[in-house]
Amino acid sequence: MVSKVFSSVSFFLIALFMIGSVAHASSEESASEEFVVTLDHSNFTDFVAKQKFVVVEFYAPWCGHCKKLAPEFEKAASILSKEDPPLILAKVDANEEENKVLAREYDVSGFPTIKILRFGGSVVQEYKGPREADGIVTYVKKQSGPAAVEIKSKEDASLLIDDKKIVIIGVFPEFSGEKFENFTTLAERLRSDYEFGYVVDAKLLPRGDSSVSGPIIRLFKPFDELFVDFQEFNVDSLVNLIEEKSIPTVTVFDNDPNKHPYVVKFFNTENDKAMLFLNFSSESIEAFKLKYHDVAELYKGQGIGFLIGDLDASKGAFQYFGLSEDQVPLIVIQKNNGQKFLKTNLEPDHIAPWVKDYKAGNVQAFKKSEPIPEVNNEPVKVVVADNLQDFVFNSGKNVLLEFYAPWCGHCKKLAPVLDEVAVSFEDDESVVIAKLDATANDIDPDVFDVKGYPTLYFKSASGKILPYDGDRSKEDIIDFIKKNSDKSTQQESGKDEL
Repeated sequence: MVSKVFSSVSFFLIALFMIGSVAHASSEESASEEFVVTLDHSNFTDFVAKQKFVVVEFYAPWCGHCKKLAPEFEKAASILSKEDPPLILAKVDANEEENKVLAREYDVSGFPTIKILRFGGSVVQEYKGPREADGIVTYVKKQSGPAAVEIKSKEDASLLIDDKKIVIIGVFPEFSGEKFENFTTLAERLRSDYEFGYVVDAKLLPRGDSSVSGPIIRLFKPFDELFVDFQEFNVDSLVNLIEEKSIPTVTVFDNDPNKHPYVVKFFNTENDKAMLFLNFSSESIEAFKLKYHDVAELYKGQGIGFLIGDLDASKGAFQYFGLSEDQVPLIVIQKNNGQKFLKTNLEPDHIAPWVKDYKAGNVQAFKKSEPIPEVNNEPVKVVVADNLQDFVFNSGKNVLLEFYAPWCGHCKKLAPVLDEVAVSFEDDESVVIAKLDATANDIDPDVFDVKGYPTLYFKSASGKILPYDGDRSKEDIIDFIKKNSDKSTQQESGKDEL
């Protein structure tokens, strides 16, 4: 089961990166032959068990991002099929009912999800590479090779270590022994996140003490102090240290794709997430950056991370939070339970006192809501965040509530069914069928656990809350409502039970 934190993070990242588009590729070769292997519940396990290395995409046919990826994935598969030995890309339609057990097994919470499966599927890692053909090819070829490479010259070092990514280098007097074995284990464990190398002579490395003979592990990064040395060789401890040092004091989100991996890492932490959005071309940008960095340094290690985002790159975030550009500069802090705190039209000197007030618990939570509808006379009633309490919890009625997304194909298919259900209860004032656009209204994740669309919940007149996970037919939904409605409320309303 996917955690609520991961779910909200996934939804936000989808919104954040909903910019630009992937070019469609075509080739005569791919038109006549498919190189991406199609797998399903019947052949997945047997096929994967025979592979030392395979990359699998879990997709849904209705997913726009999957459709954009498809020609790129196919083109990459065509190129990789010519490697010796061939490198295999495969796909699974995770929207098919019979394949959903595979999706659950591999923690698929959104589409597309790409996994790297090694050694017959015994090792599973996230694919964290590009989504265009050339980038896929480069990333997959690296992932299929050794987890760490030996650096034998300054040229080798310069090819591996640059100013755009994190690279981890082990310095060892000899490539053997327990510490070297632990380093190679670390490299295998984190190879989908970082590049690894090892060297005898530290003089070949571009930064750091060149006189060390090791064993040490040196982390190179394109931000903050630029390199960090570790003398710890416990693998679990190293993983934690590397994760801690791999997040900038202030993460930058703009249109530079090289910075996007750090944005993903920022959102995958357990920290509260402070996000400052402003126009990077404004005259006051340097003053904001300076003040914001000072605050980030002040609260380092206190459970809050800091990101600064360019307005031009953050359209998806504004849609997700229900914000408008005339509120910029603004700062949002999001907690892992979904709560948000907002300060709009701020000046650089506002940042420190506002964050201090937030940490002290003196800032009121912000709630995104559509306007309460003035007319609400359709069979399925419209609920928004601002009237959810009154309409659902304080109504004294039995309420079936759908959480939907306007773009969701399954929601569109369910809509006429819910209309029919609502019409069947139109003579029973104790039953209400309602819907809430979960992309435009904030909901309490501790009450309603919405991981996908549509999600249905039933609240009885006495306040009992039940998820509905039955068949989405009119008959089954009506039967569920009848079984779980409070009869006493129906009798008091003067209506007979249907």
